[in-house]
Amino acid sequence: MTALLTDNLPLLAGAPNGIKMLRELILELAVRGKLVPQDPNDEPASELLKRIAEEKARLVSEGKVRKQRPLEEIGAEEKPFDVPTNWEWVRVAAVGHDWGQKTPDKAFTYIDVGAVDNAAGRISAPQILMAEDAPSRARKVVRPGTVIYSTIRPYLLNVAVIEETYEQEPIASTAFAIIHPYLEMPARYFLYYLRSPVFVRYVESVQMGIAYPAINDGQFFSGLIPLPPLAEQHRIVAKVDELMALCDRLEAQQADAESAHAQLVQALLDSLTQARDAEDFTQSWQRLAEHFNTLFTTESSINALKQTLLQLAVMGKLVPQDPSDEPASELYKKIATWKEKLVKEKVYQKTANLKSKVDKYTYPNKWLKVQIGEICPSIVPVRDKPKSFSGDTPWVTLSSFPESNWFLNDLKVELGLSSDEIYRYGVRVIPQGSVMMSCIGRFGLAAINRVPVVTNQQIHSFVVYEGIAPEFLVFVIKVASAELESLATSTTVAYLNKSSCESIELGLPPVKEQHRIVAKVDQLMSLCDQLKARLNQARQVHEQLACALVEQAVA
Repeated sequence: MTALLTDNLPLLAGAPNGIKMLRELILELAVRGKLVPQDPNDEPASELLKRIAEEKARLVSEGKVRKQRPLEEIGAEEKPFDVPTNWEWVRVAAVGHDWGQKTPDKAFTYIDVGAVDNAAGRISAPQILMAEDAPSRARKVVRPGTVIYSTIRPYLLNVAVIEETYEQEPIASTAFAIIHPYLEMPARYFLYYLRSPVFVRYVESVQMGIAYPAINDGQFFSGLIPLPPLAEQHRIVAKVDELMALCDRLEAQQADAESAHAQLVQALLDSLTQARDAEDFTQSWQRLAEHFNTLFTTESSINALKQTLLQLAVMGKLVPQDPSDEPASELYKKIATWKEKLVKEKVYQKTANLKSKVDKYTYPNKWLKVQIGEICPSIVPVRDKPKSFSGDTPWVTLSSFPESNWFLNDLKVELGLSSDEIYRYGVRVIPQGSVMMSCIGRFGLAAINRVPVVTNQQIHSFVVYEGIAPEFLVFVIKVASAELESLATSTTVAYLNKSSCESIELGLPPVKEQHRIVAKVDQLMSLCDQLKARLNQARQVHEQLACALVEQAVA
């Protein structure tokens, strides 16, 4: 089985979550007796159990551990799989004990759940506390060689071995179940078993609770553990340590490769946005095109490509300019008249004091540098949520915003306001075709509404003149995400005020060019989504092959 594992290492490691699957497979094979060969000269586990019973009796007589109640016999139906002939299935309580509890009476080393490095299976951040500062959960005595297992949210696998001798006595939280193996059996064998898919499945079958699932000490100690001969336990630990170190190296190499790949992709994409002229842009695109199949092989690289396409769109580099287009300055005059009339009639508020412009890009000749507040009246949402919802004007939150489209997701009116509620609560209706953006937390989210809506306080909205393609403004906001983050003010949650939202800069293209840009972006985004879909299909096939290999290995 080890040869099967080694021969197919590239397939397993390259699968989605491949190294995680490898680690789980190693542990599964280890506790099934399939990772190292059995030695007929080893003392069988049945004899080891006799010596454990003698050790247990001695510790009880010396008052070091409490006498246990008789353990329930293990029925054949309880055993999850067959083990080698010289192994035994036993309950966890049969092969280890705890050290009891105490209230700290002097300075001590406190081990809480947060002190566990669950990737390495060791204690990484213990605290030194004085007795008077001891939390009520600081009760469980531990010693070097003790295994601790978090019974709260056990899916996090906060399992560790106490490996060092602390100057101040170590005391663990009552959130841990404590097991100290008898006869100095290797604690790491128990660590590996408690982290294995076998024990994880058992815990999932008995844990209680949904938000914070947990098991109790009784359930923990009643669990089963396959017990190999003592010599084989040491061989298993040595082999698992060796293979986990190999996984660590693979993970580091993979991380380095992914980082290098991401940097290369970004550098080549930046060469497009930073091109000095049309010739430079063409050469940069040619370099990218020559290596397209090598560069865009991950979801993150395709997302980076999509973001760059949007950036090129708002810079005027995605479609050619048409000298017959009416310049944007003429469009701006019409917008100014329209906007001034709406503000004068008090339909919308005046534009806030805008921040100073900066020269981000050099735009094509017929474009006009503006700020979004100059061309769009904005609607600031009310701060308080309405107290009732009995109408059909949709109440929109950021969860309705799409990831890869420009329009709001299909709105099923779970919460909606009536005209009476809109008036009563002073809510502003966002007219259809407006551009809405996140003004709290996740900056760069933007969407267009196809029907009139009302929104919560996380959304700032811009009313769009009929001569402007609202999709183009969405592109602008998405590209400005990093800039918006730098403008945000924060107390507990970062937010953008009216002035910051309205100060977003853009190059306003002629009307016809806006529509050409939107059509080209839609076409290219669709191609990117197709590329991502093929990538996901290939990933699923790869994962299916890896899973089939794992099933074959443990069969």
